[in-house]
Amino acid sequence: MIKPIELVIFDCDGVLVDSERIAVRVQVALGAELGWPLTEDEVVARFIGRSHAAIREQVTERLGQATAAVWAERFERLHRDAVDTGLTPVAGLPEALDEITLPTCVASSGTHEKMRHTLGRTGLYERFEGRIHSSTEVARGKPAPDLFLYAAERMGVAPAACVVVEDSRPGVQAARAAGMRALGYAGGLTPAERLEGPDTVVFHDMRKLPTLLREM
Repeated sequence: MIKPIELVIFDCDGVLVDSERIAVRVQVALGAELGWPLTEDEVVARFIGRSHAAIREQVTERLGQATAAVWAERFERLHRDAVDTGLTPVAGLPEALDEITLPTCVASSGTHEKMRHTLGRTGLYERFEGRIHSSTEVARGKPAPDLFLYAAERMGVAPAACVVVEDSRPGVQAARAAGMRALGYAGGLTPAERLEGPDTVVFHDMRKLPTLLREM
């Protein structure tokens, strides 16, 4: 028997705040400057949904530790500046949150500092304050299930009663590995076919999220 949904776990970047486009733009610029030319599609495939540590590991393998350190420092500064001048919630997200009556939390590959900044800039931090979880709190980031299992444990809900709202391939893979259902948001940068899989419903309009949750 399928358990009723008791908890909605939201990713942050690309699901709550429209920050993935900013991140991709900054990563492409840094790659061109520091010696690893990357297209936007390559950045999405390699970096989106992964922790800062996992991204830094990739850059280290390609360019060495010194350049990876410069890359990470520059990314943090450039991303923060871009967020301050142009970040918005994902289209339709605030309206969807107003309709959702189930308990909610956030589980993101980003750091707590980053989420305080991005969610704060968009007026969303107060909606989730005290229920925000970061990959820095677990041993392995997405696509491992650790973060989602940790969030469910902290919220006191069984994994089978959780649904994860994600916009990246590592994110939906992590949800499945955790034994949770997934809603793959394909209205951002990741193509729908990269989100498809078992126990996953792919959707394109965040305004449809409340209805999808009621139907699960």
